[in-house]
Amino acid sequence: MNDGGDLRSLMRLFPSGVCVVTADAGGDRIGVTIGSLVSLSLDPPLVGVSVGKDVALHELLRAAGLFGVSLLRGDQAAVAAHFARGTPPLGLWSGIETRTGKAGALLLAEALAWLECRVWAEYDAGDHTLFVGEVVALEEGEPAPGLVYREHGYHAL
Repeated sequence: MNDGGDLRSLMRLFPSGVCVVTADAGGDRIGVTIGSLVSLSLDPPLVGVSVGKDVALHELLRAAGLFGVSLLRGDQAAVAAHFARGTPPLGLWSGIETRTGKAGALLLAEALAWLECRVWAEYDAGDHTLFVGEVVALEEGEPAPGLVYREHGYHAL
């Protein structure tokens, strides 16, 4: 029988797009690098993100009810690494420019594109929760290569 480490190693071979999911619940703001964004439905427009139950974003996302997704550009590997490190909240936003989206979600100012989502449903998924978000606003940034993660590294595509 294979364990989670085997699955993690195998999945690192499969490139995934990189984004930062953000939430703001009454001034408590958090952002986390996620590689699990998936389009689920076009009618209604739904996306899913898998968030570890031990990650600070997990409960804050529940409390906020609205979350932002900033799809990263190929030249934003440092931003992805910053939000993947688990930086304490006080230092998390240092040097990071943000903006408020059309629907009120917290977004990274410089990104390839943005989604603003209202939590539509959540499903238990072992040590993670699959949060399904209804897309309430979206916007494209300037055209650029996207950022993907594969085999322990970020790459422009």
